[in-house]
Amino acid sequence: MASIKTIGLLTSGGDAPGMNAAIRAVTRSAIFSGFKVKGIYRGYRGLVSDEVVDFRAQDVSNIMHHGGTILKTARCKEFMTAEGRQQAYDVMKKHEIDALVVIGGDGSLSGARQFASEFDVPIVGLPGTIDNDLYGTDHTIGYDTALNTIMWCVDRIRDTASSHERLFIIEVMGRNAGFLALNGAVASGAEAAIIPEISTEVDQLAELIESGFRKSKRSSIVLVAESPITGGAMGLAERVRKEYPQYDTRVTILGHLQRGGSPTAQDRILASRMGAAAIDALLEGQRNVMIGDDDEHIVYVPFSKAIRKDKPIDRDLIDILRRLSI
Repeated sequence: MASIKTIGLLTSGGDAPGMNAAIRAVTRSAIFSGFKVKGIYRGYRGLVSDEVVDFRAQDVSNIMHHGGTILKTARCKEFMTAEGRQQAYDVMKKHEIDALVVIGGDGSLSGARQFASEFDVPIVGLPGTIDNDLYGTDHTIGYDTALNTIMWCVDRIRDTASSHERLFIIEVMGRNAGFLALNGAVASGAEAAIIPEISTEVDQLAELIESGFRKSKRSSIVLVAESPITGGAMGLAERVRKEYPQYDTRVTILGHLQRGGSPTAQDRILASRMGAAAIDALLEGQRNVMIGDDDEHIVYVPFSKAIRKDKPIDRDLIDILRRLSI
């Protein structure tokens, strides 16, 4: 820690509501602790191409209520190569950056882990992803806002579903993780959630329809996680049309709507706590760890665990959803 004087800060991967609150917290906590801060625009691409600027406390004023990230984010194929990472390290040395704080998801933290191992750079990660799929933390930055957005959307879609007595299949983000689909279904009173975690165990669509889920209802809502494992909303709708043609089925794909919007209070607080904790971690000599939230307590999770271990779904919620959807 004694050798760290300047901290570089970047956001990477998909944007998530609350990233700006995290940027604010990291910047101001670092300055409060006597560090200089360098903002790196467009993630690892900016680190490779030298998009680095000085950050002061006033540079992060009035940003925490905005979605997205003021530091921008972008894909960077160059950083996936040894030559690109060497160039990024040279840019770090040019700006006298001694440590990095990386805000992003599993791909971003995987890049941080590799970079740290090659150049012995102290890096602390913040879990910024709406998918909530990083191991070692109860919640990721952006997840609560995305979940509330899904609930808001489903509430409105149900008005149309009820009016036309239709089966609506709504696709939400989550890639290979069903946290948004499952919790979104419980929160919105949907009839079912089709998630990748159990798709290899049961035919969720057949189980849903053959259980007679519409006997007492004039409309139904099913949430599905976007994933090759589940088939996504379009794949499920095609199955319904072929195997259960008696149902009038419609598809809604929420897409990037889930990423935007002003972060909830929970995401702002979580991002602020984690941002401050990132600086505490560097002061304590921690390196190559992700800041996690374990039962409201800040924890340090090694990158190897955060990105390599699968985060378990709460199977009790699956049972609760089945019981409440009769």
